[in-house]
Amino acid sequence: MTQARLDRAVARATGEDISTIKRMGFSVVDPDQMEHDPEPALPQIVDWDKLDQQRVVLFPASQQRLAA
Repeated sequence: MTQARLDRAVARATGEDISTIKRMGFSVVDPDQMEHDPEPALPQIVDWDKLDQQRVVLFPASQQRLAA
């Protein structure tokens, strides 16, 4: 299957414009390939506590007033 045929088929199936499908980057993959999955193997997890510790406080005075 050519890229153009794949784009048209996905556009027909989803109802999206072909230009939208092209931007999304669909491609034909051989199922026998072992490393074809572009997704990372590990789950995507956000440690909100760690993220809060790394944030820069821009207005510390206003934060103190809110706490009072």
